[in-house]
Amino acid sequence: MLDLQNITLHYGQSQILYDVNLQAETGKITCLMGTNGVGKTSLMKVISGTHAHSGGTYMLDGEDQGRAAAHVLARQGVGYVPQGRDIFPLLTVRENMEIGFACLDKSEHSLPEQMFELFPVLKEMQNRRGGDLSGGQQQQLAIARALITKPKLLLLDEPTEGIQPNIIQQIGRVISYLKDQGEMAIVLVEQYFEFAYGLADHFYAMRRGEIILDSPKGRVPKSKVLKTLSV
Repeated sequence: MLDLQNITLHYGQSQILYDVNLQAETGKITCLMGTNGVGKTSLMKVISGTHAHSGGTYMLDGEDQGRAAAHVLARQGVGYVPQGRDIFPLLTVRENMEIGFACLDKSEHSLPEQMFELFPVLKEMQNRRGGDLSGGQQQQLAIARALITKPKLLLLDEPTEGIQPNIIQQIGRVISYLKDQGEMAIVLVEQYFEFAYGLADHFYAMRRGEIILDSPKGRVPKSKVLKTLSV
């Protein structure tokens, strides 16, 4: 579904990504791990179209996306939940969710009840401003907003960062549910190892802008993944 080949990325004269190859299949969770500053979020920016890659090939459903911008990729089915959530603090919860309509035909401009079933707190708080929500509630809102766009590829950049344990568990259940539906590929960037290991079907690990581990979960023991991340 997603196929990146030899992706490079520069910020000005500084090279951040070096010949990154990564694939994500529909109905599976692909986990990208690594310490801070190794290029994980930069790669998510490439996939979401918020920063154009310098070189390499970006294929989505067998079609070369070139250096398509974020709004183009969103209409192609790329949903992005960025690190930091990026909700609009002065808009209500409902208005934040309705922003996802921008990627849909007018006939689809209605909030699906499923969003409130996945995240009940959003139904209770739909008229509250986004900025009044806790960090965990904002994370749920950011995920719901991305799901409203009906993505074929869902990018989650560290969804557990700064979140209380009970909300982490709920987010994990939602991710598992989305996987079981078999309708999207999920790329999960995560540093919380136990959370990631419990969900992932395939592991990638990065160091200094390069992929240093590429393996299905069943072929790599937990100890090896931990060792790779600690080097």
